[in-house]
Amino acid sequence: MTDASPFSAIPETNAAAGASFNTLPLAPAMQANLQQLGYLQMTPIQAASLPITLAGHDLIAQAKTGSGKTAAFALTLLTNLNPRRFAVQALVLCPTRELAEQVTQEIRRLARGEDNIKILSLCGGSTMRPQINSLEHGAHIVVGTPGRIMDHLERGSLQLDALNTLVLDEADRMLDMGFFDDISYVAKQCPPRRQTLLFSATYPDGIGRLAQRFLSNPQEVKLLEQHEDSKIRQRFYEVKHEERLQAVALLLKHYRPVSTLAFCNTKQQCRDLVDVLHAAGFHALTLNGDMEQRDRDQVLIQFANRSCSVLVATDVAARGLDIDQLEAVINVDVTPDPEVHVHRIGRTGRADQDGWALSLCSPADKRRVAIIEQATGIVPEWHGLAGLQVDDETPLQPPMVTLQILGGRKEKIRAGDVLGALTGDAGFTREQVGKINVTEQSTYVAVARGIAREALRKLSTGKVKGKSVKVRALQD
Repeated sequence: MTDASPFSAIPETNAAAGASFNTLPLAPAMQANLQQLGYLQMTPIQAASLPITLAGHDLIAQAKTGSGKTAAFALTLLTNLNPRRFAVQALVLCPTRELAEQVTQEIRRLARGEDNIKILSLCGGSTMRPQINSLEHGAHIVVGTPGRIMDHLERGSLQLDALNTLVLDEADRMLDMGFFDDISYVAKQCPPRRQTLLFSATYPDGIGRLAQRFLSNPQEVKLLEQHEDSKIRQRFYEVKHEERLQAVALLLKHYRPVSTLAFCNTKQQCRDLVDVLHAAGFHALTLNGDMEQRDRDQVLIQFANRSCSVLVATDVAARGLDIDQLEAVINVDVTPDPEVHVHRIGRTGRADQDGWALSLCSPADKRRVAIIEQATGIVPEWHGLAGLQVDDETPLQPPMVTLQILGGRKEKIRAGDVLGALTGDAGFTREQVGKINVTEQSTYVAVARGIAREALRKLSTGKVKGKSVKVRALQD
Protein backbone atom coordinates (compact mmCIF):
# COMPACT_ATOMS: atom_id res chain seq x y z
CA MET A 1 0.00 0.00 0.00
CA THR A 2 1.21 3.47 -0.79
CA ASP A 3 0.79 6.57 1.34
CA ALA A 4 -2.30 7.33 -0.74
CA SER A 5 -3.99 4.14 0.53
CA PRO A 6 -7.69 4.71 1.23
CA PHE A 7 -7.59 2.24 4.10
CA SER A 8 -7.30 2.84 7.83
CA ALA A 9 -4.84 0.95 9.97
CA ILE A 10 -6.06 -2.16 11.75
CA PRO A 11 -6.99 -1.40 15.35
CA GLU A 12 -5.87 -3.64 18.16
CA THR A 13 -8.65 -6.14 18.94
CA ASN A 14 -9.23 -8.64 21.69
CA ALA A 15 -9.91 -11.45 19.23
CA ALA A 16 -7.12 -13.71 18.07
CA ALA A 17 -7.02 -16.66 15.70
CA GLY A 18 -8.23 -19.69 17.64
CA ALA A 19 -10.25 -17.53 20.04
CA SER A 20 -13.76 -18.67 20.85
CA PHE A 21 -16.80 -17.15 19.15
CA ASN A 22 -18.23 -16.49 22.61
CA THR A 23 -15.77 -13.60 22.95
CA LEU A 24 -17.87 -11.75 20.34
CA PRO A 25 -20.99 -9.64 21.05
CA LEU A 26 -23.37 -12.06 19.31
CA ALA A 27 -26.96 -12.86 20.33
CA PRO A 28 -27.42 -15.94 22.57
CA ALA A 29 -29.40 -17.73 19.83
CA MET A 30 -26.53 -17.17 17.39
CA GLN A 31 -23.97 -18.41 19.95
CA ALA A 32 -26.07 -21.53 20.54
CA ASN A 33 -26.34 -22.18 16.79
CA LEU A 34 -22.56 -21.79 16.34
CA GLN A 35 -22.05 -24.38 19.09
CA GLN A 36 -24.45 -26.78 17.34
CA LEU A 37 -22.64 -26.27 14.03
CA GLY A 38 -19.31 -27.05 15.70
CA TYR A 39 -17.98 -23.52 15.15
CA LEU A 40 -15.95 -23.32 18.34
CA GLN A 41 -12.81 -21.36 17.41
CA MET A 42 -12.40 -18.54 14.93
CA THR A 43 -10.20 -18.80 11.85
CA PRO A 44 -7.61 -16.02 11.39
CA ILE A 45 -9.83 -13.98 9.03
CA GLN A 46 -12.82 -14.29 11.39
CA ALA A 47 -10.77 -13.28 14.43
CA ALA A 48 -9.26 -10.29 12.61
CA SER A 49 -12.40 -8.96 10.93
CA LEU A 50 -15.41 -9.73 13.14
CA PRO A 51 -14.56 -7.30 15.98
CA ILE A 52 -14.21 -4.56 13.33
CA THR A 53 -17.39 -5.33 11.40
CA LEU A 54 -19.55 -6.01 14.46
CA ALA A 55 -18.50 -2.55 15.69
CA GLY A 56 -20.07 -1.14 12.50
CA HIS A 57 -16.95 -0.23 10.49
CA ASP A 58 -16.53 -0.70 6.75
CA LEU A 59 -13.87 -3.29 5.95
CA ILE A 60 -11.55 -4.40 3.19
CA ALA A 61 -10.04 -7.80 3.91
CA GLN A 62 -7.59 -10.02 2.10
CA ALA A 63 -8.99 -13.54 2.32
CA LYS A 64 -9.03 -16.52 0.00
CA THR A 65 -11.79 -19.05 -0.59
CA GLY A 66 -11.65 -21.66 2.18
CA SER A 67 -10.44 -19.24 4.89
CA GLY A 68 -13.80 -18.98 6.67
CA LYS A 69 -14.57 -15.55 5.22
CA THR A 70 -18.24 -16.34 4.55
CA ALA A 71 -18.93 -16.65 8.27
CA ALA A 72 -16.80 -13.52 8.81
CA PHE A 73 -19.30 -11.37 6.89
CA ALA A 74 -22.44 -13.50 7.41
CA LEU A 75 -22.37 -13.13 11.19
CA THR A 76 -22.21 -9.35 10.76
CA LEU A 77 -25.05 -9.02 8.25
CA LEU A 78 -27.22 -11.36 10.36
CA THR A 79 -26.50 -9.24 13.44
CA ASN A 80 -27.54 -6.12 11.49
CA LEU A 81 -30.78 -7.77 10.40
CA ASN A 82 -34.26 -6.99 11.70
CA PRO A 83 -36.21 -10.24 11.02
CA ARG A 84 -39.53 -8.47 11.57
CA ARG A 85 -38.83 -6.08 8.68
CA PHE A 86 -39.63 -8.06 5.53
CA ALA A 87 -37.36 -6.21 3.10
CA VAL A 88 -33.91 -6.77 1.58
CA GLN A 89 -31.48 -5.60 4.27
CA ALA A 90 -28.28 -7.29 3.06
CA LEU A 91 -26.82 -7.91 -0.40
CA VAL A 92 -23.83 -10.15 -1.17
CA LEU A 93 -22.25 -9.90 -4.65
CA CYS A 94 -20.24 -12.94 -5.83
CA PRO A 95 -18.33 -13.54 -9.09
CA THR A 96 -19.96 -16.87 -9.98
CA ARG A 97 -23.16 -18.79 -9.48
CA GLU A 98 -21.28 -21.60 -7.74
CA LEU A 99 -19.80 -19.31 -5.12
CA ALA A 100 -23.16 -17.57 -4.67
CA GLU A 101 -24.85 -20.91 -4.00
CA GLN A 102 -22.15 -21.89 -1.49
CA VAL A 103 -22.47 -18.53 0.28
CA THR A 104 -26.28 -18.85 0.33
CA GLN A 105 -26.08 -22.30 1.92
CA GLU A 106 -23.60 -21.12 4.56
CA ILE A 107 -25.72 -18.08 5.50
CA ARG A 108 -28.78 -20.36 5.79
CA ARG A 109 -26.87 -22.58 8.23
CA LEU A 110 -25.76 -19.59 10.29
CA ALA A 111 -29.29 -18.13 10.28
CA ARG A 112 -30.92 -21.23 11.76
CA GLY A 113 -31.05 -19.61 15.21
CA GLU A 114 -33.61 -17.06 13.93
CA ASP A 115 -37.07 -17.93 12.65
CA ASN A 116 -38.25 -17.02 9.16
CA ILE A 117 -35.15 -15.36 7.76
CA LYS A 118 -35.51 -15.62 3.99
CA ILE A 119 -32.32 -15.81 1.94
CA LEU A 120 -32.57 -15.65 -1.84
CA SER A 121 -29.97 -16.50 -4.49
CA LEU A 122 -30.23 -14.46 -7.73
CA CYS A 123 -27.83 -15.65 -10.44
CA GLY A 124 -27.64 -15.92 -14.18
CA GLY A 125 -28.28 -19.34 -15.70
CA SER A 126 -31.78 -19.48 -14.20
CA THR A 127 -34.97 -18.02 -15.65
CA MET A 128 -36.07 -14.63 -14.35
CA ARG A 129 -39.74 -15.35 -13.65
CA PRO A 130 -39.29 -17.68 -10.61
CA GLN A 131 -36.76 -15.19 -9.17
CA ILE A 132 -39.19 -12.28 -9.66
CA ASN A 133 -41.94 -14.33 -7.97
CA SER A 134 -39.64 -15.06 -5.02
CA LEU A 135 -38.78 -11.37 -4.68
CA GLU A 136 -42.47 -10.47 -4.71
CA HIS A 137 -42.92 -12.71 -1.65
CA GLY A 138 -40.12 -10.83 0.10
CA ALA A 139 -36.57 -11.62 1.25
CA HIS A 140 -34.21 -10.43 4.00
CA ILE A 141 -30.90 -11.31 2.33
CA VAL A 142 -30.03 -11.54 -1.36
CA VAL A 143 -26.89 -13.28 -2.70
CA GLY A 144 -26.14 -13.03 -6.39
CA THR A 145 -23.92 -12.29 -9.36
CA PRO A 146 -23.52 -8.64 -10.45
CA GLY A 147 -25.15 -9.00 -13.87
CA ARG A 148 -28.30 -10.68 -12.60
CA ILE A 149 -28.64 -8.30 -9.64
CA MET A 150 -28.33 -5.39 -12.09
CA ASP A 151 -31.06 -6.96 -14.28
CA HIS A 152 -33.45 -7.09 -11.33
CA LEU A 153 -32.66 -3.51 -10.32
CA GLU A 154 -33.32 -2.27 -13.86
CA ARG A 155 -36.63 -4.17 -13.97
CA GLY A 156 -37.63 -2.79 -10.57
CA SER A 157 -38.12 -6.32 -9.17
CA LEU A 158 -35.38 -5.77 -6.54
CA GLN A 159 -35.68 -2.88 -4.07
CA LEU A 160 -32.71 -1.88 -1.91
CA ASP A 161 -34.22 1.02 0.08
CA ALA A 162 -33.94 -0.95 3.37
CA LEU A 163 -30.40 -2.24 2.76
CA ASN A 164 -27.92 -1.79 5.61
CA THR A 165 -25.09 -4.15 4.60
CA LEU A 166 -23.39 -4.61 1.20
CA VAL A 167 -20.77 -7.36 0.78
CA LEU A 168 -18.41 -7.63 -2.21
CA ASP A 169 -17.09 -11.20 -2.08
CA GLU A 170 -13.98 -12.17 -4.08
CA ALA A 171 -13.91 -8.63 -5.48
CA ASP A 172 -10.67 -9.17 -7.40
CA ARG A 173 -12.22 -12.00 -9.40
CA MET A 174 -15.30 -9.92 -10.13
CA LEU A 175 -12.96 -7.25 -11.51
CA ASP A 176 -11.05 -9.88 -13.55
CA MET A 177 -14.37 -10.92 -15.08
CA GLY A 178 -15.15 -7.33 -16.13
CA PHE A 179 -17.77 -6.53 -13.50
CA PHE A 180 -16.43 -3.12 -12.37
CA ASP A 181 -19.24 -1.16 -14.04
CA ASP A 182 -21.90 -3.63 -12.85
CA ILE A 183 -20.64 -3.43 -9.25
CA SER A 184 -20.60 0.36 -9.49
CA TYR A 185 -24.18 0.40 -10.78
CA VAL A 186 -25.39 -1.87 -7.97
CA ALA A 187 -23.52 0.04 -5.25
CA LYS A 188 -25.05 3.33 -6.42
CA GLN A 189 -28.53 1.84 -5.96
CA CYS A 190 -27.77 1.11 -2.29
CA PRO A 191 -28.50 3.65 0.47
CA PRO A 192 -25.42 5.81 1.13
CA ARG A 193 -25.72 5.17 4.88
CA ARG A 194 -24.79 1.48 5.00
CA GLN A 195 -21.97 -0.83 6.02
CA THR A 196 -19.83 -2.14 3.14
CA LEU A 197 -17.54 -5.17 3.46
CA LEU A 198 -15.09 -6.02 0.67
CA PHE A 199 -13.22 -9.34 0.55
CA SER A 200 -10.46 -9.93 -2.00
CA ALA A 201 -7.62 -12.45 -2.37
CA THR A 202 -5.38 -9.88 -4.10
CA TYR A 203 -5.22 -6.09 -4.31
CA PRO A 204 -5.25 -5.05 -7.99
CA ASP A 205 -5.67 -1.34 -8.81
CA GLY A 206 -9.42 -1.74 -9.23
CA ILE A 207 -9.83 -2.68 -5.57
CA GLY A 208 -8.50 0.72 -4.50
CA ARG A 209 -10.87 2.44 -6.91
CA LEU A 210 -13.83 0.46 -5.58
CA ALA A 211 -12.89 1.20 -1.98
CA GLN A 212 -12.45 4.92 -2.57
CA ARG A 213 -15.81 5.19 -4.33
CA PHE A 214 -18.02 2.93 -2.26
CA LEU A 215 -16.51 2.37 1.19
CA SER A 216 -16.52 4.86 4.06
CA ASN A 217 -13.25 5.05 6.05
CA PRO A 218 -12.68 1.30 5.70
CA GLN A 219 -10.36 -0.54 8.03
CA GLU A 220 -8.05 -3.11 6.48
CA VAL A 221 -7.31 -6.69 7.41
CA LYS A 222 -4.50 -8.35 5.50
CA LEU A 223 -3.46 -11.85 6.46
CA LEU A 224 -0.44 -13.82 5.38
CA GLU A 225 -0.94 -16.43 2.67
CA GLN A 226 -3.01 -19.14 4.30
CA HIS A 227 -1.56 -22.08 2.39
CA GLU A 228 1.73 -22.97 4.05
CA ASP A 229 4.28 -24.37 1.62
CA SER A 230 4.66 -27.42 3.82
CA LYS A 231 0.96 -28.25 3.43
CA ILE A 232 1.14 -28.47 -0.38
CA ARG A 233 3.71 -30.92 -1.70
CA GLN A 234 4.56 -30.08 -5.30
CA ARG A 235 6.06 -32.53 -7.77
CA PHE A 236 6.74 -32.09 -11.48
CA TYR A 237 6.79 -35.04 -13.89
CA GLU A 238 8.34 -34.80 -17.34
CA VAL A 239 6.28 -36.67 -19.94
CA LYS A 240 5.89 -36.78 -23.68
CA HIS A 241 2.90 -34.72 -24.79
CA GLU A 242 1.04 -37.75 -26.16
CA GLU A 243 1.54 -39.68 -22.90
CA ARG A 244 0.07 -37.15 -20.46
CA LEU A 245 -3.50 -38.50 -20.31
CA GLN A 246 -2.33 -42.02 -19.47
CA ALA A 247 0.12 -40.45 -17.01
CA VAL A 248 -2.83 -38.97 -15.07
CA ALA A 249 -4.25 -42.47 -14.56
CA LEU A 250 -0.84 -43.67 -13.39
CA LEU A 251 -0.56 -40.81 -10.86
CA LEU A 252 -4.03 -41.61 -9.51
CA LYS A 253 -3.17 -45.30 -9.13
CA HIS A 254 0.08 -44.47 -7.33
CA TYR A 255 -1.14 -41.73 -4.96
CA ARG A 256 -4.76 -42.99 -4.63
CA PRO A 257 -6.30 -39.65 -3.52
CA VAL A 258 -9.99 -39.71 -2.57
CA SER A 259 -10.72 -36.44 -4.42
CA THR A 260 -8.66 -34.95 -7.24
CA LEU A 261 -9.15 -31.80 -9.31
CA ALA A 262 -7.43 -32.13 -12.70
CA PHE A 263 -6.82 -28.94 -14.69
CA CYS A 264 -6.58 -28.90 -18.49
CA ASN A 265 -6.06 -25.87 -20.70
CA THR A 266 -8.80 -26.78 -23.22
CA LYS A 267 -12.32 -28.25 -23.16
CA GLN A 268 -11.29 -30.92 -25.68
CA GLN A 269 -8.43 -32.03 -23.42
CA CYS A 270 -10.97 -32.32 -20.58
CA ARG A 271 -13.24 -34.55 -22.65
CA ASP A 272 -10.34 -36.73 -23.80
CA LEU A 273 -9.05 -37.18 -20.25
CA VAL A 274 -12.47 -38.20 -18.89
CA ASP A 275 -12.69 -40.86 -21.63
CA VAL A 276 -9.26 -42.21 -20.68
CA LEU A 277 -10.10 -42.26 -16.97
CA HIS A 278 -13.44 -43.99 -17.53
CA ALA A 279 -11.67 -46.67 -19.58
CA ALA A 280 -9.24 -47.14 -16.67
CA GLY A 281 -12.12 -47.62 -14.22
CA PHE A 282 -12.13 -44.24 -12.48
CA HIS A 283 -15.22 -42.30 -11.45
CA ALA A 284 -14.54 -39.04 -13.29
CA LEU A 285 -16.70 -36.07 -14.29
CA THR A 286 -15.97 -32.91 -16.26
CA LEU A 287 -17.05 -29.29 -16.05
CA ASN A 288 -17.24 -27.10 -19.12
CA GLY A 289 -18.93 -23.90 -20.19
CA ASP A 290 -21.19 -25.69 -22.68
CA MET A 291 -23.09 -27.61 -19.98
CA GLU A 292 -26.64 -26.82 -18.91
CA GLN A 293 -26.67 -25.21 -15.47
CA ARG A 294 -28.60 -28.14 -13.96
CA ASP A 295 -25.99 -30.63 -15.21
CA ARG A 296 -23.20 -28.38 -13.97
CA ASP A 297 -24.79 -28.17 -10.51
CA GLN A 298 -25.12 -31.96 -10.35
CA VAL A 299 -21.44 -32.43 -11.22
CA LEU A 300 -20.33 -29.99 -8.53
CA ILE A 301 -22.59 -31.57 -5.91
CA GLN A 302 -21.22 -35.08 -6.64
CA PHE A 303 -17.63 -33.93 -6.47
CA ALA A 304 -18.10 -31.86 -3.31
CA ASN A 305 -19.84 -34.71 -1.46
CA ARG A 306 -17.13 -37.26 -2.43
CA SER A 307 -19.25 -39.29 -4.86
CA CYS A 308 -16.79 -38.65 -7.69
CA SER A 309 -13.04 -39.32 -7.51
CA VAL A 310 -11.82 -36.94 -10.22
CA LEU A 311 -13.20 -33.65 -11.52
CA VAL A 312 -11.63 -32.53 -14.80
CA ALA A 313 -12.00 -28.84 -15.63
CA THR A 314 -10.53 -25.79 -17.30
CA ASP A 315 -9.65 -22.75 -15.19
CA VAL A 316 -12.73 -20.92 -16.46
CA ALA A 317 -15.06 -23.81 -15.58
CA ALA A 318 -13.55 -24.18 -12.10
CA ARG A 319 -13.94 -20.51 -11.11
CA GLY A 320 -15.60 -20.12 -7.73
CA LEU A 321 -15.12 -23.80 -6.90
CA ASP A 322 -14.37 -24.46 -3.24
CA ILE A 323 -14.07 -28.10 -2.17
CA ASP A 324 -13.33 -29.34 1.34
CA GLN A 325 -10.84 -32.19 1.73
CA LEU A 326 -9.32 -32.04 -1.72
CA GLU A 327 -6.35 -34.39 -1.55
CA ALA A 328 -4.72 -33.63 -4.89
CA VAL A 329 -4.55 -31.19 -7.78
CA ILE A 330 -3.11 -32.43 -11.08
CA ASN A 331 -1.98 -29.94 -13.68
CA VAL A 332 -2.48 -31.99 -16.84
CA ASP A 333 -1.28 -28.95 -18.75
CA VAL A 334 1.05 -26.40 -17.21
CA THR A 335 -0.53 -22.96 -17.28
CA PRO A 336 1.50 -20.10 -18.81
CA ASP A 337 0.35 -17.80 -15.96
CA PRO A 338 2.17 -18.18 -12.60
CA GLU A 339 -0.77 -16.61 -10.71
CA VAL A 340 -3.13 -19.20 -12.17
CA HIS A 341 -0.69 -21.96 -11.14
CA VAL A 342 -0.68 -20.69 -7.53
CA HIS A 343 -4.48 -20.43 -7.57
CA ARG A 344 -4.83 -23.98 -8.93
CA ILE A 345 -2.59 -25.66 -6.37
CA GLY A 346 -4.05 -23.56 -3.55
CA ARG A 347 -7.28 -25.58 -3.87
CA THR A 348 -5.58 -28.38 -1.91
CA GLY A 349 -3.68 -28.26 1.40
CA ARG A 350 -6.44 -26.29 3.12
CA ALA A 351 -6.48 -25.60 6.85
CA ASP A 352 -4.62 -28.42 8.65
CA GLN A 353 -4.73 -30.84 5.71
CA ASP A 354 -1.88 -31.84 3.46
CA GLY A 355 -2.29 -31.96 -0.30
CA TRP A 356 -0.46 -33.03 -3.44
CA ALA A 357 0.08 -30.69 -6.40
CA LEU A 358 1.29 -32.79 -9.33
CA SER A 359 2.21 -31.20 -12.65
CA LEU A 360 2.81 -32.99 -15.96
CA CYS A 361 5.31 -31.24 -18.23
CA SER A 362 6.28 -31.97 -21.79
CA PRO A 363 9.72 -30.72 -22.90
CA ALA A 364 7.94 -27.74 -24.46
CA ASP A 365 6.50 -26.84 -21.03
CA LYS A 366 9.90 -26.38 -19.37
CA ARG A 367 9.89 -22.66 -20.15
CA ARG A 368 6.52 -22.26 -18.41
CA VAL A 369 7.84 -24.05 -15.33
CA ALA A 370 10.85 -21.72 -15.32
CA ILE A 371 8.51 -18.70 -15.33
CA ILE A 372 6.54 -20.19 -12.39
CA GLU A 373 9.81 -20.88 -10.56
CA GLN A 374 10.96 -17.29 -11.06
CA ALA A 375 7.61 -15.77 -10.04
CA THR A 376 6.95 -17.93 -6.96
CA GLY A 377 10.44 -18.73 -5.73
CA ILE A 378 9.80 -22.49 -5.65
CA VAL A 379 12.49 -24.96 -6.61
CA PRO A 380 10.73 -27.57 -8.80
CA GLU A 381 11.03 -31.12 -7.52
CA TRP A 382 11.36 -33.28 -10.63
CA HIS A 383 10.36 -36.94 -10.75
CA GLY A 384 10.03 -39.58 -13.44
CA LEU A 385 6.96 -41.67 -14.16
CA ALA A 386 9.16 -44.78 -14.00
CA GLY A 387 9.45 -44.26 -10.25
CA LEU A 388 5.70 -44.55 -9.68
CA GLN A 389 4.67 -47.86 -8.15
CA VAL A 390 1.15 -49.28 -8.23
CA ASP A 391 0.88 -51.55 -5.19
CA ASP A 392 -2.92 -51.74 -5.20
CA GLU A 393 -4.68 -52.57 -8.47
CA THR A 394 -8.22 -52.41 -7.05
CA PRO A 395 -10.30 -49.66 -8.70
CA LEU A 396 -10.27 -46.31 -6.90
CA GLN A 397 -13.87 -46.02 -5.68
CA PRO A 398 -15.29 -42.81 -4.22
CA PRO A 399 -16.55 -43.40 -0.67
CA MET A 400 -20.03 -41.98 -1.30
CA VAL A 401 -22.89 -42.29 -3.81
CA THR A 402 -25.31 -39.43 -4.54
CA LEU A 403 -29.04 -40.08 -4.46
CA GLN A 404 -31.31 -37.55 -6.17
CA ILE A 405 -34.78 -37.01 -4.70
CA LEU A 406 -37.25 -35.34 -7.06
CA GLY A 407 -38.45 -32.50 -4.86
CA GLY A 408 -36.69 -29.58 -3.22
CA ARG A 409 -37.33 -26.15 -1.71
CA LYS A 410 -40.41 -25.76 -3.90
CA GLU A 411 -41.92 -28.73 -2.04
CA LYS A 412 -40.58 -27.31 1.27
CA ILE A 413 -38.17 -30.24 1.72
CA ARG A 414 -35.32 -29.50 4.13
CA ALA A 415 -32.05 -31.30 4.78
CA GLY A 416 -33.36 -32.39 8.19
CA ASP A 417 -36.33 -34.13 6.55
CA VAL A 418 -34.04 -36.30 4.43
CA LEU A 419 -31.66 -37.01 7.31
CA GLY A 420 -34.63 -37.97 9.46
CA ALA A 421 -35.97 -40.35 6.81
CA LEU A 422 -32.60 -42.10 6.52
CA THR A 423 -31.78 -42.29 10.23
CA GLY A 424 -35.37 -42.92 11.35
CA ASP A 425 -37.45 -45.58 9.65
CA ALA A 426 -34.65 -46.53 7.23
CA GLY A 427 -32.36 -47.29 10.19
CA PHE A 428 -29.05 -45.89 8.94
CA THR A 429 -26.58 -44.08 11.18
CA ARG A 430 -25.72 -40.38 10.95
CA GLU A 431 -22.16 -41.36 9.99
CA GLN A 432 -23.44 -43.19 6.88
CA VAL A 433 -25.07 -40.02 5.54
CA GLY A 434 -22.94 -37.31 3.95
CA LYS A 435 -23.74 -33.87 2.57
CA ILE A 436 -27.34 -32.98 1.74
CA ASN A 437 -27.98 -30.29 -0.89
CA VAL A 438 -31.50 -28.93 -1.34
CA THR A 439 -32.10 -27.05 -4.60
CA GLU A 440 -35.31 -25.54 -5.95
CA GLN A 441 -36.62 -28.75 -7.51
CA SER A 442 -34.31 -31.56 -6.33
CA THR A 443 -32.57 -32.78 -3.19
CA TYR A 444 -29.21 -34.56 -3.31
CA VAL A 445 -27.97 -36.73 -0.47
CA ALA A 446 -24.63 -38.51 -0.28
CA VAL A 447 -24.69 -41.93 1.37
CA ALA A 448 -21.87 -44.38 2.08
CA ARG A 449 -21.20 -46.54 -0.97
CA GLY A 450 -21.86 -49.75 0.96
CA ILE A 451 -25.46 -48.78 1.79
CA ALA A 452 -26.35 -46.98 -1.44
CA ARG A 453 -28.62 -49.66 -2.91
CA GLU A 454 -30.44 -50.25 0.35
CA ALA A 455 -30.79 -46.50 1.00
CA LEU A 456 -32.23 -46.05 -2.50
CA ARG A 457 -34.72 -48.87 -1.92
CA LYS A 458 -35.81 -47.60 1.52
CA LEU A 459 -36.22 -43.99 0.39
CA SER A 460 -38.16 -45.12 -2.70
CA THR A 461 -40.56 -47.26 -0.65
CA GLY A 462 -40.71 -44.95 2.37
CA LYS A 463 -41.66 -41.32 2.86
CA VAL A 464 -39.92 -37.96 3.16
CA LYS A 465 -41.90 -35.34 5.07
CA GLY A 466 -44.91 -37.68 5.02
CA LYS A 467 -44.91 -38.03 1.23
CA SER A 468 -43.69 -40.70 -1.18
CA VAL A 469 -40.81 -39.51 -3.35
CA LYS A 470 -39.04 -40.59 -6.52
CA VAL A 471 -35.36 -41.34 -5.98
CA ARG A 472 -32.52 -42.32 -8.28
CA ALA A 473 -28.78 -42.82 -7.92
CA LEU A 474 -26.62 -40.46 -9.96
CA GLN A 475 -24.06 -42.39 -11.94
CA ASP A 476 -20.85 -40.88 -13.24
